[in-house]
Amino acid sequence: MNGFKNAGLSERLSTAADAKKALLAKFKAQPGVNDPAFAEREEARRAVRIAREAREAERQAAREARKAAELEALQAQQAEKVAREAQAAQEQAEQAERQVAMAAEAKAARDARYAARKARNR
Repeated sequence: MNGFKNAGLSERLSTAADAKKALLAKFKAQPGVNDPAFAEREEARRAVRIAREAREAERQAAREARKAAELEALQAQQAEKVAREAQAAQEQAEQAERQVAMAAEAKAARDARYAARKARNR
C-alpha cells in the first residue's frame, strides 16, 4: 500500500487549513459586481431571458390560436351535424307522409274494387 500515509493530526489540520485558504482565494479571485465582465454577463443573461419570454409568449399565442381554431371547427361540425339531423328528420317526415298517402290511395283503390265487385254481384 504505497498510497497510504500515516499523517499526524497537525499535518491533517494544516492540509485542511491550506484547502480552506485555497478555496477562499479562488472565491476572492472571482470578479465582483462592479466588474465590466460581470455587467456583460448579466446583460447577456437578461437578453437570453427576454428572448425566452418572447418565445414563450409566441408559443402561448399560437397555442391559444390553435385552441380557438379547434373550437371553431368543432362548432362548425356540430352545426353541420344539427343541419344533417334536421334534414334527415324532414326527409323522414316526408316519407311518412308519402306512406300515409300511398296507404290511403291503396285503401281507396281496394274500396273501389270491393264496391265494383259488389256492384257486379247485385
